[in-house]
Amino acid sequence: MSDEDGYTGPATLRTDDREFAVTVDLRGHFQPIDGYYRWYGRVSAHPEVSAALGGKKARATLTTPEGSAQGELTDPDPWDRYRITGTSTPPFAVATEPGAAPEV
Repeated sequence: MSDEDGYTGPATLRTDDREFAVTVDLRGHFQPIDGYYRWYGRVSAHPEVSAALGGKKARATLTTPEGSAQGELTDPDPWDRYRITGTSTPPFAVATEPGAAPEV
């Protein structure tokens, strides 16, 4: 059994006034020490995202079929995939009880 929740699939990434249809691979977990849910993942390589951000950090809104959340995009990896991180409610369904199915 894994303590992580997640989502892999299509999403909409919004930065400032630009919107991009992207594919994401996201994971998350509850951090009991500070009481926050932390989610993170990668946005698949996307030439328009790369051109718009130019390798710099940016605040963004990520929306999946399961939800929407604010996050931060950080430097891309060598394969031009931006990392995205967020705290609190993630843009995907999570289980509310250990071993339970995620709620949408």
